[in-house]
Amino acid sequence: MVRPSSPIHENTFKALKNLGADYVRYVPWFPYPKMAVAELKPPTKTETFWDFTYLDSTMEALMNATSGHSVVINFSTTPAWMWKTDAPVQYPDDAYQVSWNYNQGTVLRDTTAKEVAGYYARLLSWYTKGGFTDELGKYHKSNHFYKIPYWEVLNEPDFEHSISPQLYAKMYDAIVGAMKKISPSTKFIGMSLAFNARPEHFEYFLNHKNHQPGIPLDGISYHFYGTRSYNNEPLEEYQYAFFDKADAFLEKVRFIESIRKRLSPKTITTINEIGTIIGSATGEDIPAVYWNLSGAMYAYVFLELTKMGIDVAGESQLVGYPTQYPDVSMMDWKTGKPNSRYWILKLLKDNFGPGDRLVATAAHGDFYCQAFSTAKGKKILFINPRNKQEKISLPFDVKDATIQYVDEQTGENPVAREQLTEKSITLQPYEVAVVEMK
Repeated sequence: MVRPSSPIHENTFKALKNLGADYVRYVPWFPYPKMAVAELKPPTKTETFWDFTYLDSTMEALMNATSGHSVVINFSTTPAWMWKTDAPVQYPDDAYQVSWNYNQGTVLRDTTAKEVAGYYARLLSWYTKGGFTDELGKYHKSNHFYKIPYWEVLNEPDFEHSISPQLYAKMYDAIVGAMKKISPSTKFIGMSLAFNARPEHFEYFLNHKNHQPGIPLDGISYHFYGTRSYNNEPLEEYQYAFFDKADAFLEKVRFIESIRKRLSPKTITTINEIGTIIGSATGEDIPAVYWNLSGAMYAYVFLELTKMGIDVAGESQLVGYPTQYPDVSMMDWKTGKPNSRYWILKLLKDNFGPGDRLVATAAHGDFYCQAFSTAKGKKILFINPRNKQEKISLPFDVKDATIQYVDEQTGENPVAREQLTEKSITLQPYEVAVVEMK
């Protein structure tokens, strides 16, 4: 649905451009092998099989939409032929036909990881140096000279190929060592673990003794999704399940941060997949208010990560649709309009950023709030985690104060903005709002 011929392609990348976000993470993924892998067949003695036709089409749209902002590129899917498998791994001829069978194998055929490192070095050269020389010495010209400030190495390796901490560190070192020669200014983010990440992964990866000399540990990443407590749980219960699991995840973050600060304090943390999953297959069973609940949970996680000093909180994902986690989307895959999750992200991004100061805040009620001192003035973030209205008295003169908000009524429309006329506000169910004082 992000391909150039998609009916929502134009609106999707327009929304991405209008967001103006940094650290935009781009991960071509294995269910679409032709869109994710540049070399689907192993080279022979006389021929190689590099093909960037489908990779280029969406990469170009991404780089154009994020011009002026930082990106985190992650072509996470390694060629299947680089892994030992019982038989060659098949993939659809149709680049846009989904296939979940491509990621196979748990042992690299080249256990030194030089083969996979060479693949990524050529891939990076294609996009940053205008081309590359293949395994047989033939030059392939791309005319791409993108600036790629961050590259993330693989995606959820604890799931994909069941890669151990030891093998991942070995692959990371080989890949980063080769790519660093191509683009010395690029910084590298490691781990990219699924939300069941265990402490031993961090203990091993963040220990510089487990890496080759000169290999940077610029950043680490891991993921979190709020989920239901049980199958067929009613929507009314999601509000408790999502926020309870968010709190459990935040405790894990605090523990991981203690490991990072002890072993590699200069390494940044990017929690770059934050969302909710309810197991919807078709998306037809997702009520409109779900997007507000999901966005409110993201806003809460964003706030708590901000308090901890986490560098990046990335909301997942821009485009979901049937077969690709429709419940995680920020776009309506039928109309191409951004939903409430997108508008909550934009509300946060437009109001808060590096350099802002968190101010001691006290409040009473079934809601979350945090005061900020920003370059643009004093602001208070309000989050309603419950499916009920919450009336809040404001302890200041509302003259010249405004409120920006996203609720179920704003839906797929932009963030609403109103002048405050009373010394109280009423948050609607799952509403996220920012009050600004002059």
